Amino acid sequence: DNPISKTYAFEAGQRAIEAHLLRCGEHAEVLPELDRGFYRVRYKMQGNPKISILIPNKDHLDDLRRCIQSIQERSTYDNYEIIIIENNSSEQQTFDYYKTLEGNDRIKVVTYEGDFNYSKINNYGAKFAAGEYLLLLNNDTQVITMNWMENMLMYAQRPDVGAVGAKLYYGDLTIQHAGIVIGLGAHRTAGHTHYKINHDNLGYMGRLCYAQNVSAVTGACLMVRKSLYEELGGLDESFKVALNDVDFCLRLREQGYLNVFTPFAELYHYESISRGLDDQGEKA
Repeated sequence: DNPISKTYAFEAGQRAIEAHLLRCGEHAEVLPELDRGFYRVRYKMQGNPKISILIPNKDHLDDLRRCIQSIQERSTYDNYEIIIIENNSSEQQTFDYYKTLEGNDRIKVVTYEGDFNYSKINNYGAKFAAGEYLLLLNNDTQVITMNWMENMLMYAQRPDVGAVGAKLYYGDLTIQHAGIVIGLGAHRTAGHTHYKINHDNLGYMGRLCYAQNVSAVTGACLMVRKSLYEELGGLDESFKVALNDVDFCLRLREQGYLNVFTPFAELYHYESISRGLDDQGEKA
């Protein structure tokens, strides 16, 4: 029962996947994961397209600064811009921080006037994006995996893929997001699989260890082609707070696109620091 004694089986599996990809005309590298019969496919990147990272923000300076610094210090992908979408901040230190960013040609701050509406804010920010790809990102996230953008982009570039989501952890390294399933969650609308499971758990049938198609991914870290985002009219602005990401992903699926969760792009998501939970009080 020792898997190490059957490495030939893993090697045969790897060769089978490589042969299948070759038949399909795919240029990809197949790597075995964890000696448990899981495999990781690295698709060849096409060019070096610009990624526009959209970060809505209202105060919470420490969260925003941590998020921005982690992108700058940990990202190996170099062709990106950051668009901070300012929305109703009231603390002077927030605006002082924006001023310190003015000399950075990778970062711009745009101002959305109006009450909080996550969909409207991102749709507004997308208008300023120069990139071929949009990466919706919450201000309460922090990059862990250095090649996180590459690992998302390799799927977002595929013509059959719509949205791509990452593996997100709470500060205690339990799972915050690893794909969304319809029918889960507080009100049986949509919820996160493997919620609160420890980071080193393999997941149901190993699902925390390999990329896979899912119904939806969270807008806290979501990559999509800008042209596709615009084609669908962006996020539905009637979903002001929650479920706008799920609705967007389901509309992508209706158009025949796949939504992909990859565990090889990892970030912390200190969820709901800025707004509170969606399943309490009036928000529910």
